[in-house]
Amino acid sequence: MITIDNESSSPIYQQVADQIHFAINTGALKPGEALPSIRKLAASAGLASNTIVKALKSLESSGLIEAKDRSGYKVSKTMTPNHLETQESSPASNRYQARGVSAEKTEVHSVVDKLDPGLFPGAFCKITEDYLSGDPAKCNIIHADGSGTKSVIAYLEYKESGDASVFEGIAQDSIVMNLDDLLCIGATGRILLSNTINRHASNCPGEVIKALIEGGEKFMQQLRDQGVQIYPGGGETADVGDLTGTVVVDSCAVSIVRKSDIIENRIIPDLAIVGLASSGRSSYEQSENSGIGSNGLTSARHDMLSHYYAETYPESYDSSLPKNLTYCGPYKLDHALSGSEQTVGQALLSPTRSYAPVILELLNLMKREINAIVHCSGGAQTKCLRFGKGIHFVKNNLMSVPAVFNAIQTASGTTMKEMYKVFNMGHRMELYVPHRRVQEVIDVATAFGINAQQIGHTEAARENHLSLVDHLGKTIQYP
Repeated sequence: MITIDNESSSPIYQQVADQIHFAINTGALKPGEALPSIRKLAASAGLASNTIVKALKSLESSGLIEAKDRSGYKVSKTMTPNHLETQESSPASNRYQARGVSAEKTEVHSVVDKLDPGLFPGAFCKITEDYLSGDPAKCNIIHADGSGTKSVIAYLEYKESGDASVFEGIAQDSIVMNLDDLLCIGATGRILLSNTINRHASNCPGEVIKALIEGGEKFMQQLRDQGVQIYPGGGETADVGDLTGTVVVDSCAVSIVRKSDIIENRIIPDLAIVGLASSGRSSYEQSENSGIGSNGLTSARHDMLSHYYAETYPESYDSSLPKNLTYCGPYKLDHALSGSEQTVGQALLSPTRSYAPVILELLNLMKREINAIVHCSGGAQTKCLRFGKGIHFVKNNLMSVPAVFNAIQTASGTTMKEMYKVFNMGHRMELYVPHRRVQEVIDVATAFGINAQQIGHTEAARENHLSLVDHLGKTIQYP
């Protein structure tokens, strides 16, 4: 039964398409099964036939359904409903692994955790002695990260629209993934950044490189206008067409910080956890932010976007991937995103928000009472488990889930437990402070146009674990 929300910003035909796709994903409609006739669908929903036709054409162009000879539509036989993979077998993890993605990076941590932890073992980033200037009162931080496969979505948009400026946001993604990790140890000044661009030169010509370089310069200037001292230090562009068919954008940041200024992530019981929203529009952003960030985009891309992109841009994915895991979603980039004023492409490509201006203000105001800052990037809401000892993290007052994450979950059938482990789901930065300072943190964030609220607290425990109440009111336990 199709239901229409007349107050939704999503077009009616898209609501119809979304519900049919959901029925396919959950197995209510099976591969090869015939859909009800256009007339029956129109009558059951109280809609005009041409609206139903538009919805079905959208699903057909996405490869989800196919026309039968003079007898309506049927579900494509190549579609594999997500419900066939049970929660017990960790469906999302299986899908990630099949795409060459590790959600937890346990094999990486098993190696890194055996290395020298640096001067402050509990800190968010590794910190070393000041090898650069030799000052015993200072320390060095060097950090590397990038935009991940979000650059592939930008490539698709570029190929479809011809507008290379879409890569300016990718430059920001790469910078923020470094900068906002450094914020977590208290580094906000004199940060030097270098960029590395690996590209397929034929597919990503000079205008793409120009947009990436100029976009990075422009973003860093905007940060400096807000008092954040970050500067460009050059970079490298490598033509590696046999390694990538599109473009990969990474950055490396280095800073010298006084040891006395380091935030050591001293997470203890009875702290308030304040979350800073990932979506909305801050006072220093140029447009609405969907909240997507730069994590989980491999699965978001394939689970959200239609097989049209696999057929049109085979260079944008690994040809060894199973067909049912390759661009198997219901959307094109220009489709409306339900519950949002953005298109799917705009939401997926929304530049990762930096919290640098907010954190800078908070450090000036109450640095000595900020016990810890956690950037909910890789690991998302479970990132906190890597810090503190004997802590029960209770997250029982989370923010509303932004529309883009609802769409990803609906399209993929991913369990809520996995969604909160892969995507930030509403807030991407956490501050651990005494309860009496909560309102001050909220007030500072609000002054920058960023929603903030106490999303939980810490308690004593035998070992680290997390109790999270999702947006449906269900408590999820990690690990």
